[in-house]
Amino acid sequence: MKRRTTWALQSYLKLSAALTPMWRWGLQKRLKRGKETSQSLAQKWMTHPADKPAGPCVWGHAVGVGEAMALAGLFKLLGTSWPEAQFLITTTARTSGDALSKSGLPPRCQHQFAPIDTPDTVARFLDHWQPALAIWCEMDLWPALIHATNVRQIPHVLVNARLNEAAIAKRRWGRLIYQALLPGFDLIWAQNKTTRDGLIALGARLESVRVTGNIKSMSPPLACDTQQLKAWQECLSGRFVWLLASSHPNEEALALQVHALLRQTHPDALLIIAPRAPVRGKEIQQQCPSGTLLKSTSVAWPSRLHSVYVADSIGEMGLWYRLAPVTMLGGSWAKVGGHNPYEALALACHVLHGPNIWNFSESYTQLATQGLTQELTEVEALAQSITDQWRSPMPRQARISLQSNEAIDSLIRLAQSKSH
Repeated sequence: MKRRTTWALQSYLKLSAALTPMWRWGLQKRLKRGKETSQSLAQKWMTHPADKPAGPCVWGHAVGVGEAMALAGLFKLLGTSWPEAQFLITTTARTSGDALSKSGLPPRCQHQFAPIDTPDTVARFLDHWQPALAIWCEMDLWPALIHATNVRQIPHVLVNARLNEAAIAKRRWGRLIYQALLPGFDLIWAQNKTTRDGLIALGARLESVRVTGNIKSMSPPLACDTQQLKAWQECLSGRFVWLLASSHPNEEALALQVHALLRQTHPDALLIIAPRAPVRGKEIQQQCPSGTLLKSTSVAWPSRLHSVYVADSIGEMGLWYRLAPVTMLGGSWAKVGGHNPYEALALACHVLHGPNIWNFSESYTQLATQGLTQELTEVEALAQSITDQWRSPMPRQARISLQSNEAIDSLIRLAQSKSH
């Protein structure tokens, strides 16, 4: 739905054009620090974009790794129902692009970096890709890009939107921009009622917003090197293994208490700790029992003399989830709000979590009723649950995903209507 340009949006567009030299200066600094490459800059400025294949293009934009993976899962579903469509995922961060390349993009899908949000660069991007449908995942909304999409009357959708009360209050300061952008979305998928109400208050049309839950459940399983997985499985054969994933300060101490209790009945049990911030590896090692292996400083494999292995690495969660039938998923005993449970569940890894899960509260409520997650805070209860999973693990062929529903069907109809 095409909307007029408000004075606030006009001011943003003029300012973003005027600040183009500052964009270039900032990106050159990132290039020198290794946070950009010549290819990523060429794509961001649309001087050498990726090639566009023939066929209608469905374009999706994501900011983080989790959002990019969710789009990959969504595009796999769309591709099944729309075999002639081609798919493009844009991200702003290299980590998201790296994760997509490791896990494998769905059929007929490619990745490139999102254009810089200036009117000229955005125009070159849309001229080149000519998308039949644009999909924005979560709240990484770039005004110039959304406005140009709207002006060209390209159907566009916002999916997986989530706002808590604090985020809604914060965004009210920019409500004049949101009032110019949100009414143009043909569909908006909100994760919960709070988000739906907040988006409507910021300017979204009532009839366009639907509560659909979290689409990260669509994400494909995280990838891992098959040869490395085989070597680890041979190394750990016969041992009881469990995982502390995406941990934050103080959560390691809780896990180590649980592990000490487990080793009273399973003396060769191995705890793998994969912290949210790998730079904390040495700090965590100092809390652990003597002989704990730190991945970044050791070439050795954990033997039965090692009870803890600190995986201070990036991009290997697909490996750790495959090795462990159960995980304590961090960010939930610390006051962080919880992390994505679907990555573990997609690889048949049972999830234990603490009480602080407001980032995924609806998901955890639903998953708990299916017996896939448990909220536990006591050391004894955590140890007992881990023991139960060792005795009767989730079937390895289990695959947790969001099945096609009315919201997905409506998106397919919107996409296909553009192709006819």
